[in-house]
Amino acid sequence: MQLPQQLLDSLTGVAGFNKEAFVQIHESGEQVTSVRVNAAKAAKNGSSLTIDHLPLVQSAKIPWSSYGYYLPERPAFIFDPLIHAGAYYVQEASSMFLEQALTQTTDVSQPLRVLDLCAAPGGKSTLLQSLISADSLLVSNEVIKSRAAILEENSIKWGGANVIVTNADPATFARLENFFDVIVIDAPCSGSGLFRREPEAIGEWSEQNVALCYQRQQRILADVFPALKEGGVLIYSTCSYSKEEDEQIADWLMDTFSVQPLQLAVEADWGIVETRSNKHQAFGYRFFPDKVRGEGFFISCFRKQEGGANTIRPPKKSLLQKASKNETAIIQPWLQAGWPVQLWKQKEEIMAFPQHLEKELLTIVDNIYVRRAGTVLGKIAGNDLVPDHALALSTGINPSIVAVSLKKEDAIQYLRKEEVSVSTAHKGWTLVQFEQYNLGWIKVLQNRINNYYPPTWRILKRSANSTNESS
Repeated sequence: MQLPQQLLDSLTGVAGFNKEAFVQIHESGEQVTSVRVNAAKAAKNGSSLTIDHLPLVQSAKIPWSSYGYYLPERPAFIFDPLIHAGAYYVQEASSMFLEQALTQTTDVSQPLRVLDLCAAPGGKSTLLQSLISADSLLVSNEVIKSRAAILEENSIKWGGANVIVTNADPATFARLENFFDVIVIDAPCSGSGLFRREPEAIGEWSEQNVALCYQRQQRILADVFPALKEGGVLIYSTCSYSKEEDEQIADWLMDTFSVQPLQLAVEADWGIVETRSNKHQAFGYRFFPDKVRGEGFFISCFRKQEGGANTIRPPKKSLLQKASKNETAIIQPWLQAGWPVQLWKQKEEIMAFPQHLEKELLTIVDNIYVRRAGTVLGKIAGNDLVPDHALALSTGINPSIVAVSLKKEDAIQYLRKEEVSVSTAHKGWTLVQFEQYNLGWIKVLQNRINNYYPPTWRILKRSANSTNESS
């Protein structure tokens, strides 16, 4: 692996940079595989998780993550039904440090409004979803339409109802002045931190691209900054080693806005390098792969010093309407008793969203293009519910709904949207499970079984050589 000489030259003098060790780790071919468990589903199922025959052991825990683990080898994730059930997410270990950035700067026990601005494919959004309270709101945004579809899929698999997936330009969020308590920006960058995992990225790196990313990062930050309320926290990260995209952005932020840099507590044995920006001495945290078990990463946190409180009121008329009493009565048996949600209807779809977040939901829908809000439950046909796939994967589904458990080979067949054979006297809608985790729906009829797995999600690969890793 031939690293760009210009990159190596630019890192000379950067705190923690050891050229020889840095080059050596990139040439070693070593790969680090890590996953993060979905605590909400694991607790519900009450079983210890095994990922494609690999048990998760305490000694392999990622030290800065509550739910992250290193794996001793890389399994074929796509052929593990549990990843499709949302039991875990394959995420790069360094980027899980977002947990420390959030929990050390924000009281996550309180109701929060959180925006993950550049959220696809969903690693950081699913992490945020696991950390914030059920009373909090997470808005997961992705500007690129095709990537927003992947974000939506991963959000559905994680199973929470307090999430809105949006597909909007960062500038659109300026309409929500002083609205969010936390804004996370994992900014588009030149990608040098991923060279070890994705050697093809080396050919795309250049000093010109670093400069372009620096400008784009400024534009994104400037566009969304009005949406952060006074006292709110901005968490900025990249997968770049370049100071232009990291410390220089921190200095630019402090030149441009009234923000206070925030220092994080980092254990010495984690191997994370604390840095200070040249002009304002803003704190940053850089991950070198020769010092941590993870890829290249940088993160920095700031508290907004001015702006005032949010004064936005929800609209008097909305695109959404509340479900009728009859519709609610039809749907209620499908839901967990006491699940504190309001049922909403948009066109034919009915969705569940936390009752106490009604104002936030209506405000977002009125101002931002929403792909999906809360948990889509399905559509009413006559006096019956045609359940949506999201309901099957939701943590709010009624646990007494009839389910059939499949062995791995049959579960893979189901996930390929092929015919499955099950033994059940029950007729009608039936949950498909693998090791107590819901995979989706089938409909058992008199002479056949219909597979309702989403066609765009189905497994297409036939071989076991696959990667699914996301940040």
